[in-house]
Amino acid sequence: MSQKQITVVIVGMGFGKEFISIYQNHPNIKAVGICTRRKEVRDELTAKFNLDPNLVFENFDDIPQREDVDAIHIVTPVPDHARMTLASLNAGKHTACTIPMAMTKEDCIAIVEAKRRVNKVYMMMETALYTREFLYGLKLAEAGELGRIQFVRGSHIQDMSMDGWDEYWKGYPPMLNGTHAISPLLKINNTIAETVVCHGSGRLSEDLASRYGSPFAVETATFTLKNSDVVAEATRSLFDVVRQYRESYDVYGTKMSFEWEQLQDEEHIIFDGGENAKRVAIPDTDDLLIEPIKHFTRREKIDDPNHVSFLQGAGHGGSHPHLVQEFVAAIVEGRDSAVDAALAANYTCAGICAHESAMNGGIRVNIPSFEA
Repeated sequence: MSQKQITVVIVGMGFGKEFISIYQNHPNIKAVGICTRRKEVRDELTAKFNLDPNLVFENFDDIPQREDVDAIHIVTPVPDHARMTLASLNAGKHTACTIPMAMTKEDCIAIVEAKRRVNKVYMMMETALYTREFLYGLKLAEAGELGRIQFVRGSHIQDMSMDGWDEYWKGYPPMLNGTHAISPLLKINNTIAETVVCHGSGRLSEDLASRYGSPFAVETATFTLKNSDVVAEATRSLFDVVRQYRESYDVYGTKMSFEWEQLQDEEHIIFDGGENAKRVAIPDTDDLLIEPIKHFTRREKIDDPNHVSFLQGAGHGGSHPHLVQEFVAAIVEGRDSAVDAALAANYTCAGICAHESAMNGGIRVNIPSFEA
């Protein structure tokens, strides 16, 4: 392993604080800093994780100019993503950002261009691509056990009226941030989305609908995929629909099919021929991680299990150490990350274009390709 040492600052201390100890345990990390406007949180975390006070920031704008900071990991509210990502990249920093990349196609284009111009690592930290459940299905696909994939379906349904979500989420159009439901479908087919047709269903309350001018309680999209005869279907809902949280994917093949569990911790189902069906307990993924951070896949390692992201998201499927490992490895090895800017832009614009389709009566919309 390379001995290169990196200083990273994590911006946003909601579930962002869960990454502090993972970075601190990674052998290629020299130092970890944090940024949050809340003084009490800065003081608490500085003491708890023995952080260097010189790397504890109140204002994001103070970070990109620092020569002693190599990388910035953005875990802030969605409206801040594009601005902060562009500031970080344009300052020559390796940049990771939670989903989505941005809220508009124009900002996605700008980020892809900035990444190529500065030649630094960018990674969209998409938890859905590193959950134990997705990595299990991906392994089946890559080993040929599914046979030829015939259809994939994803969903992301949750109730964001719960306490703990920022005000900007209220009335947020479902597919405008659709990467959790979309990215696994594209990744398991090793391709990108080319076109989308999306329909809105149901109606939000008047107050919610007025926030973004988007009336739909549910949006369901079908995507055509590049160099593939598979069609992917994704559904997302955030308000005014009653259901337990579900962030799922199903994949149907000629030899085997996988379906996500209906209820959390109920166990997933494998179909392997005829009427045969069996429940499977998904193994942990610590064998894919370097020794110092492999234990962070376990739910009991979550520092704040009452945070709304974990209450509804089942601990993000043990994905966090995988995200850290890939981001740091890309920096150390001098390569693009597994969810580089061009790929992240397609994943993000697939959702943006889906919402555009829904708002225009289900017209087909071409999704930008960002391949060089």
